[in-house]
Amino acid sequence: MAQPALFIAHGSPTLAIGNDDYIDFLRQLGQKTLKRPRAVVIFSAHWDSSVQLLTEDETHATIHDYYGFPEEMYSIRYPAPGQPELSKEIGALFGSCNLPFRPVSGRGLDHGAWVVLRAMFPDADIPVVELSVDSKRSPSEQYAIGKMLAGLRDEDVLVIGSGGLVHNLRLLDREGAAPASWAVLFDDWIGEQLGKWNLRSLFEYEKKAPHVREAVPSYATEHFAPLFYAMGAADLDRKALKLYQGYEYGSLSLNCWRFGSLE
Repeated sequence: MAQPALFIAHGSPTLAIGNDDYIDFLRQLGQKTLKRPRAVVIFSAHWDSSVQLLTEDETHATIHDYYGFPEEMYSIRYPAPGQPELSKEIGALFGSCNLPFRPVSGRGLDHGAWVVLRAMFPDADIPVVELSVDSKRSPSEQYAIGKMLAGLRDEDVLVIGSGGLVHNLRLLDREGAAPASWAVLFDDWIGEQLGKWNLRSLFEYEKKAPHVREAVPSYATEHFAPLFYAMGAADLDRKALKLYQGYEYGSLSLNCWRFGSLE
């Protein structure tokens, strides 16, 4: 059975030291729900580039690309191996589709990648290749890049897009106990389109989605982009299943969607 593709919200960096329902969900997803993959390919919102980049290292450093958080968060390590052979295969797929790309050595995994993977696969023993996103591309172009990797799922490679559907740090409510209604309305609209695989509406979400300016401000489109990369990787079997929807700080949405194989 092919691996699914996943969109996973990575939320606040404090997810790395949390112990709540969402962390429990990610642990269950990685350790019990999913078939163990031979490798993970992850598009991270925290690697935004106009040129398609991908790691090619044998081992990964852990990037602590945040500031002002508890000291313990700067000592966390997630020493997952890389897989240069898979990086070369991905490069060949990009090359065959005339997509300019560049392998990168020595970068490490940013928190958009390792926070999620550490919850799902805590032993750090599954090879990881991280890929950049390009928030300036159109949704259809982002989807097309994900589609280039669709065949990897049949090779037991798990494709993940890590970002956030509602990600507006200026509208967070640090005391917010209940989710903001506008954030829920936006997520629900996206979910309705995903359920129908309505690419026409999704590609025009900036014009059609309710509360889109609050949910996806112009300075944070890189967090929404991983959704389309993950969807593209499941273009051959267009099915979507919502696995989780929750919120922290009132409006920072924690969503997980499974694309492709739903078993």
